[in-house]
Amino acid sequence: MDKLIKPVSSLKGTIEVPGDKSISHRALIFGAMCDGDVSIKNLSTASDCASTTNCLRALGIEIIDESNKETIVKGKDLHGFREPENILDAGNSGTTMRLLSGLLAGQPFYSILTGDGSLRDRPMGRIIDPLRLMGANINARENDRLPPITIIGGKLNNISYRMPIASAQVKSAIMIGGLYCEGETAIIEKFQSRDHTERMLKYLGRDISTSDGEIIIMGGTLNPNDIIVPGDISSAVFFIVAALLTEKSEIELQNVGLNETRTGFLAALEKMGADIKIESTGANNEEPFGNILVKSANLKSIEAGAENIPSMVDEIPLLALAATQAEGTTIIRGAQELRFKESDRLAGIASQLNRIGATVIEQPDGLIIEGPTPLMGGTVDSFGDHRLAMALTIAGLIAEGETIIKNAESVSISFPGFFENLRQLQDRF
Repeated sequence: MDKLIKPVSSLKGTIEVPGDKSISHRALIFGAMCDGDVSIKNLSTASDCASTTNCLRALGIEIIDESNKETIVKGKDLHGFREPENILDAGNSGTTMRLLSGLLAGQPFYSILTGDGSLRDRPMGRIIDPLRLMGANINARENDRLPPITIIGGKLNNISYRMPIASAQVKSAIMIGGLYCEGETAIIEKFQSRDHTERMLKYLGRDISTSDGEIIIMGGTLNPNDIIVPGDISSAVFFIVAALLTEKSEIELQNVGLNETRTGFLAALEKMGADIKIESTGANNEEPFGNILVKSANLKSIEAGAENIPSMVDEIPLLALAATQAEGTTIIRGAQELRFKESDRLAGIASQLNRIGATVIEQPDGLIIEGPTPLMGGTVDSFGDHRLAMALTIAGLIAEGETIIKNAESVSISFPGFFENLRQLQDRF
């Protein structure tokens, strides 16, 4: 699907973004592992989360959508899953594949996980290696690097594992496997990645300790508890940047998750001179949330290094866009992980922003962006990557002339209502 984007003069209004995708995946999976029913409110409607739901149903878990605001997961404890009759399809969702691999490694049956063409090109050796150390019988194609993944589950042994890369998905797969072990499983991180798994497992009764980059989790069951999913900050940021870059804009985003391992992008924008006010209003199931007020602002360049990337890994394409309108040279380093997402996001955002007038230099592990540069309308390609599609849409709002986004249907992977929310904030979209 191609999407025509026209420039706008300003954005105004109040919106709520959908439930956090990362937290929704975990709510579904951990709810299924509980000994009893779990009510989930504000579950993400993203197609990625639908992939997790479908896989869990294929594993014998009953999931009831009682309304558009509440989902009931009929948990069956750690060992209540059944062998699937067919291959499990994770669609485009790396979270589904990696987290379920940890769960399936502890089951006494055979299973296969696959996905779409994009997911089958994403690296899975990073979860296969630690799960094998725990005793899992797990294999993949291309020398155990790429999906499909075959797993013959069984008894797992606890390990102490030093993470070679910052990855919440890899860390979570190990922690889920750790639930099936006797005693302690330890994970050591150089840079902290998002900690939704730690928070939710603690909320559901697991004994977890964190200190000096080490996470220790005890094996054992999960206790059912109701979960409320906050708004997805990785969705909210597109509107934040849109408001910053369009003149005389003022928007409020309500009930957004404010987990400090996810707010690195907000901190980066504030260093750039963004006018952002954050009002913390509470916490549910260990996850803080609040409201974010944004006004138009003139931005300046910054430098972001490897220590900054884990807390804003999904937002780097959007940071690159913001940098095209900032005074000076913005440098992003240590972001090579973006080459292994739904697309090569470093190459994708650099090439497409350059097509509409930006000056972006691609580096092996990052980007160098000169600003400010005026953007001109044209045709750009998202390469089927939802975050590139949304970032390029925001670019179209500030470009001179019309912009056509190719493969724009990919936004449904994480944010089905993205274009509708934009229409709420202006009347020329």
